[in-house]
Amino acid sequence: MDKLLQNKLAQFHAGICQALADTTRIAILYELAEGRKNVSQLVEALGSPQATVSRHLKVLRERGMVNNERDGVNVYYSLADQRIIKALELLRGIMADILTQRRRLAEALRV
Repeated sequence: MDKLLQNKLAQFHAGICQALADTTRIAILYELAEGRKNVSQLVEALGSPQATVSRHLKVLRERGMVNNERDGVNVYYSLADQRIIKALELLRGIMADILTQRRRLAEALRV
């Protein structure tokens, strides 16, 4: 693979990871895992201002992680791919393993 293509793929990868690097966006993804929701429903579920939720939905939409669909005056959002939740769960598993290792190190210091 040539360097230009490798660089573009690395930038794309980083963009996906950046979309996951925010607690509100992660919460939105988990909410959408339960089913499609409009902005008002997400605002209520997250307890965040409408402008904040809309801004984060824009990022997720630009990264191709959520879809939007107009239904009358409402716009509903859904996950573009259910595997995003599997990826988040995989990361949580890795985090749990890291925390277990750190706990063991902390316990070893106490001995």
